[in-house]
Amino acid sequence: MNPVLAILLCAFGGYVSGAIPFGYLAGKYKGIDIRQHGSGNIGATNVIRVLGKGTGIPVFALDLLKGWLPVWLVKIWLLSMPGGEMLISTGAVVTGLAAVLGHMFTFWLGFKGGKGVATTTGALLGIAPVAMLGGLVVWLICFFTTRYVSLASMLAGVGVVVAMIIQMSRSGYWDVVMLGFGVLIMLLVIVRHRANIQRLLDGSEPRAGRKK
Repeated sequence: MNPVLAILLCAFGGYVSGAIPFGYLAGKYKGIDIRQHGSGNIGATNVIRVLGKGTGIPVFALDLLKGWLPVWLVKIWLLSMPGGEMLISTGAVVTGLAAVLGHMFTFWLGFKGGKGVATTTGALLGIAPVAMLGGLVVWLICFFTTRYVSLASMLAGVGVVVAMIIQMSRSGYWDVVMLGFGVLIMLLVIVRHRANIQRLLDGSEPRAGRKK
């Protein structure tokens, strides 16, 4: 298969997977439009806030899965294709990025979606698990210190990039495609949290576990 066509198929598959709005579907199952409640976001954090952990945690798991699964499938597919092993890194990154963009800009909801934290975590688990672990450590420290999910999510993005840089510098091999993916994901997550940044600055951002 033509390499360009293979990468385009990776992007398409990743986007379609990421675009499945599990948070929105969970809200509809419960009889509400999640976009009209809480922060108006379709992500797991808002689902937990509005519908509780019993609904929000499965939504988080599904949002994570839709980032990890297409990356895993693409790796298997490319390995089975003659010469496909040369495309694995690029194919996985393109698929993961497309899945995140699918979640953030889902065509099912007029290209408006969530902030991409869970889907990004899943994509990173399939592409760069060590970097994902670094981001998770940063998220946990920040969350349990401040109780701000938004701040923890943004700093986790920074943690992913730092973990990539440390890992690549220690190995002596710099994967520009992978590092570029990490930087782009970090910027996307921060941009998608711009409203949260404003609320953090003016002191109105809600903390997890506390009512407004």
